Amino acid sequence: QLQLVESGGGSVQTGGSLRLSCAASGPTYSYTFWGWFRQAPGQERGGVAIISDGSSAIRYSVSVKGRVTISRDSAKNTVYLQMNSLKPEDTAMYYCAIRSSYTLSMRPTEVDLWGQGTQVTVSS
Repeated sequence: QLQLVESGGGSVQTGGSLRLSCAASGPTYSYTFWGWFRQAPGQERGGVAIISDGSSAIRYSVSVKGRVTISRDSAKNTVYLQMNSLKPEDTAMYYCAIRSSYTLSMRPTEVDLWGQGTQVTVSS
């Protein structure tokens, strides 16, 4: 069964950086988009960034644009999220996701498969 495994979360101070990784355990030919979502305690899960399988289409949420870069290594079947200038409001559980529908939507309801999540904590 296909699984997504995230890594790279941790605790940093305001202004710090983290690089999250998400590796798929098997072929992902039927999926067209990879994405990162996050959920803070008491809040709904929301999209952070998405990237098409061939990296030709990328979208960022307004709250992270300019501070975050999503990238994909097809050879390693892995997607990355480089986060810079981190703020306390970035504190959340970060989830990797893949989707079969070809759309720039960041609606969590359209995700086909989730990873287990990796915690990011930013202290002031």
